[in-house]
Amino acid sequence: MSASVSPLSRIGVHADVWQADALAGAPARVLATGDALLDAQLPGGGWPLGALTEVLQPNGVHSEWRLLLPALARSGSGAVVLVGAPQQPFGPALGAQGLAPQRLMWVDSQVPAQRLWATEQALRCADVDAVLAWLVQVRPEQLRRLQIAAAEFDKLLFVLRPEAAQAESSPAVLRLWAGPTPGQREDARTDALEVRALKRRGPPLVQPLRLAARPAYLARLLAASHSAPTRGGDHALDRTAACA
Repeated sequence: MSASVSPLSRIGVHADVWQADALAGAPARVLATGDALLDAQLPGGGWPLGALTEVLQPNGVHSEWRLLLPALARSGSGAVVLVGAPQQPFGPALGAQGLAPQRLMWVDSQVPAQRLWATEQALRCADVDAVLAWLVQVRPEQLRRLQIAAAEFDKLLFVLRPEAAQAESSPAVLRLWAGPTPGQREDARTDALEVRALKRRGPPLVQPLRLAARPAYLARLLAASHSAPTRGGDHALDRTAACA
């Protein structure tokens, strides 16, 4: 009796099994990013819940708020914990974009071991919806421990790292690079945010994504503030958008 081999496309497989030439679905829950272009390129159509998402950025670039804020604003009513954020968040501007300032909890520490400990403890806290951790020095096994905690407690977890970490292994289910479009100034109001998928469950993303520099709501708000007499408020928004 001869054996026959059937193409994978003809074999019924479990929903958790994905083919390398197709973008994976979402066996677990996801939260839409707030950008349709980005959602279309992420497995399941959003940020994975209960998993580690790693965002790498060039030195001196802080595009994390532009990338993550729309989803964080809709992540629930619990705390959003910021571990080792490079700058203190400007609550009023974040609140204008939907993230209530009272949800923010800023853990300021320069010690890598303390940041890791605080991140894991935050993931285990029932009142926390999301954790953002800026981890410059971290080993793969330490990231794996955070991945396990995020999965156990079904939390949004974003780890922000320098782009030099791209050569290091990572247990993250999703790994992105984010930064200003090459050849443009980071602080220019018309700049696009370039996003590259370094790791995802699916085929490589051949062309990087170019997202609007700012969410549509903030762009309208800034346009209105710059057309009005200057009283200092527009500069505060600009500083926050630059941090974001």
